Amino acid sequence: MTDHAPADPASAASAAEQASAEPTGRIVLLTTSHRVAPGVLSWPAWQTLHAADRVLCADPGHPQLPYLREAGIEVEQASPDAHALVEACAGGRTVVVLPGGEGDRRLTDGLARLAGSGRFSMPDLELLPGSYDLPGARLLDVVQVMDRVRRECPWTSEQTHEGLAKYAIEEAYELVEAIEAGDRTELREELGDVLLQVVFHARIAQEGIGDAEDAAEAFSIDDVAGTLVEKLIHRHPHVFGDADAETPEDVHEHWQRTKAAEKRRESVTDGIPLGQPGLALAAKLAGRARAGELAVELPAGEGVGYELLALAARAEEEGIDPETALRAAARVYRDAIRAAEGVGE
Repeated sequence: MTDHAPADPASAASAAEQASAEPTGRIVLLTTSHRVAPGVLSWPAWQTLHAADRVLCADPGHPQLPYLREAGIEVEQASPDAHALVEACAGGRTVVVLPGGEGDRRLTDGLARLAGSGRFSMPDLELLPGSYDLPGARLLDVVQVMDRVRRECPWTSEQTHEGLAKYAIEEAYELVEAIEAGDRTELREELGDVLLQVVFHARIAQEGIGDAEDAAEAFSIDDVAGTLVEKLIHRHPHVFGDADAETPEDVHEHWQRTKAAEKRRESVTDGIPLGQPGLALAAKLAGRARAGELAVELPAGEGVGYELLALAARAEEEGIDPETALRAAARVYRDAIRAAEGVGE
């Protein structure tokens, strides 16, 4: 029986150091946003892709693939596990992985387990965003989801502008209630509900596009947004132009002047919706008359209506929203009623 010499601890340590000194390479997980047009990538992403030893993608339908191939980047359709990916980086190689839209949890979890085991020399792991969402990018998701719901939901697909009108009013009141209650969580949700009404109506209006008879009146959410952008720019010459505005009053004057020029109204009362709540209507009329420097006496008459008109006009002159003031008082009254009933919050 042949005797074996005992292992030399120094030699073993030297071998381990040599193994650990070998370059371990680099794994780059290149993420992209579906809200940014395919092929539009950051410069660091393009540099990394061109310099990589291998570029892997499990999804043959990944939207970036045609643009990468057009740029001369060879992409392998492969879905290696964590161990195989680490081995592919041996010798200091860089491997870029293009995960799908939902990411690759199997791969990232596997890499975490290998790193946590302490038994492997792990390559550098980098998460590289190839494209970023701009502010407002989630609005694209809203439009996309609304489009699908309109096509596939039995209830949503039958709705009309006229049928939805009542919901717009209800959602606006719920938004006001959230603002007055100071509830930030409710405020965020109610703003979403109001946004839904805008997107919903725009989606319905879009359906006339392509129809010769309705095309002249059809529009999309992009038309709505475009009109809003033009209005904001035109009515803020102190921001986007060379006009001066030092105070909120100056801004209000610019707004009213440009608005009047746009609408070419014959009367200061034009454009005031008569269907709004009475106190708000009275205050709006009083405000328009005051802004137009029209010396119009309040009509005199008997009854609560004329008394409320006078109160609304006085509130507007003092910078108070009569609707808000009345709702605040009504909430106090409600609490008093509940207290009398012995009902807790």
